[in-house]
Amino acid sequence: MARGLLSELNRIAKRAAREAERSRKTADRRAQQATREAERERLAAARRAQEAAKASERAQKQLAKARAHDRKMLEQKAKEAHIAAQTALIEQKNTELVEIYDEIDTLLKATLAIDDFVDLESLKVTVKHIPFDRPDLEKPIPAPVPLAEPRKPILDNPSPPTGIAAWFGKKKHERAVVAANNAHEKALTEWHAIKLQRKADYEKEIEEHQRRETERQQTLAAEKQRYATECNDREKKVMELNAEVDSLIANLGYGVPDAIEEYISIVFENSVYPEHFPVRHESSFEAANAELTLRIFVPSPSSIPTIKAYKYTKAKDEINHTNLSQKACKDRYANAVHQVTLRTLHEVFESDRRGLIKTISLEVGTETRDPATGNQTFIPFVATGAGREVFMEFDLSAVLPIATLKHLGASVSKNPYGLEAADTFGIRKS
Repeated sequence: MARGLLSELNRIAKRAAREAERSRKTADRRAQQATREAERERLAAARRAQEAAKASERAQKQLAKARAHDRKMLEQKAKEAHIAAQTALIEQKNTELVEIYDEIDTLLKATLAIDDFVDLESLKVTVKHIPFDRPDLEKPIPAPVPLAEPRKPILDNPSPPTGIAAWFGKKKHERAVVAANNAHEKALTEWHAIKLQRKADYEKEIEEHQRRETERQQTLAAEKQRYATECNDREKKVMELNAEVDSLIANLGYGVPDAIEEYISIVFENSVYPEHFPVRHESSFEAANAELTLRIFVPSPSSIPTIKAYKYTKAKDEINHTNLSQKACKDRYANAVHQVTLRTLHEVFESDRRGLIKTISLEVGTETRDPATGNQTFIPFVATGAGREVFMEFDLSAVLPIATLKHLGASVSKNPYGLEAADTFGIRKS
């Protein structure tokens, strides 16, 4: 089985579901972390900031149009609106800052209420064909309708004169009869010509219709063949992907190392970390001793916010901020690293319901450039081992992460924030 193919399947087939799950987990986590009152206050702060900004804009427009004697009053209103807008903005920024820190401080708690097991059957997909995109070709082209035959001319001879007129108008009547017959002959000639022309035009339209109809049928056949090929390709791809899932399920049942590594990769893909604290992993499984070796990459200390709070100084019309103390930054980062370590152990063991993984050898650290070589290098902050039976007895909702790591015999950096590495040798596995 090619490594990463199922990860690609997970990205393609489950992206929408995973995003929905991510949103749900984020909402659940925030609900646990903040009271409804805090959420209302956050929304109210944003609304006040928006309203104050609009009020400031209105005041500025009014100021530009004001007459001289109103200018001073409007200037004061504009100033007050600006101060209100800045104050509301500060309130919003501080609320967002609190949320960021709260998410970092509760990385472990965020996963404890979630079942990390991945039902691989759910990764299977069903083929979904789009409708045939050329329905316009399925309707036959209407045949031309023949024109009605022109009415045949009728000879209308003048009536012969009667009475006294019969004696004096005989020649005139004869001339009228000749003229009527001549006109009738001419009309008949024109009538025959029109009939022939209409017949010729109709035959030409029939010929053109047959040509266009033949072209339509040929194009329709080609388009249906193209559509059938696309459907067959989709079905083939779905069958291959589902066969790959079946293969992963079967190989996982046999404890094939590649399958275990692939499954753990999917578990970690589904693990939702905050956007401002992304985590990635590398893994390998040793079947001989049922040990999973993991390396977890956390963000560098420089990517974590250090702002304590924002403030607005009315006198200078400036937005400034105060920074957290060095100790607070160190403590938060170290605690986040410790939580990621326990969270990783928890997610692996909980997702492995078959107990295929007996022990985990784990390093958690960050990548940075070596000042001596300029190359990217990995700095481990925690190196630990954990056995399944021992670790699953822990109640992680009530632990102090650093104490748990010490209990596991982990090697822990004294100062991760200062990029000080932990000793990775001689780690005891529980």
